[in-house]
Amino acid sequence: MTELEPEPSAAEPLFGDRIGAARAFTAALAVHGEERGLIGPLELPRLWTRHILNSVVAAPLFSGRVGDVGSGAGLPGVVLAIARPDVEWVLIEPMERRVAWLNEQVAALGLDNVEVVRARAEEWTEGPVLDQVTARAVSAFRTLIPLTAPLVRDGGELILLKGANASNEIAAAEKQIRRFKLRDVRVETVGEGVISEPTRVLRATVSR
Repeated sequence: MTELEPEPSAAEPLFGDRIGAARAFTAALAVHGEERGLIGPLELPRLWTRHILNSVVAAPLFSGRVGDVGSGAGLPGVVLAIARPDVEWVLIEPMERRVAWLNEQVAALGLDNVEVVRARAEEWTEGPVLDQVTARAVSAFRTLIPLTAPLVRDGGELILLKGANASNEIAAAEKQIRRFKLRDVRVETVGEGVISEPTRVLRATVSR
């Protein structure tokens, strides 16, 4: 059986006084993640580095009411909600078993700044009311734009956690960027010098 990666030294400074909740969530994911289809069998040796810290370094970018589309195991939504109790999080996830997991973790961690919504992004009924929307490892930028932009208010932001190909995804999404009136589309790198693999964040402002 593979073992959970030891907690990296960067974790405590990044979470501050919320580190206890971060440890509890990581431990729960390590114990139940594979059996419940939340993470793959090879993720335990890199769970902290690749998933938890990769998510939390983006925490300073968020404010207001934020949606996490395709929240799944709670990456990044639960991690960000732990790190930013001052932000209101809406975790949007269609799969019942993942919704059950998210609700369990929200209750176990006492996260009173989180709402879990069982729905696909395209089934969102509140309209363009969110200040920001995030997603991580869901799909390509051109596919995500029609799913995420309609949820965001005028002047709000898409803040998407992406991989090394982020810049190429912008070029491939030109048509959707124009259609949904996105501006200031760019890739930023967060966590340089703090974590071993910095996180690339694809940001765009939504115009109505």
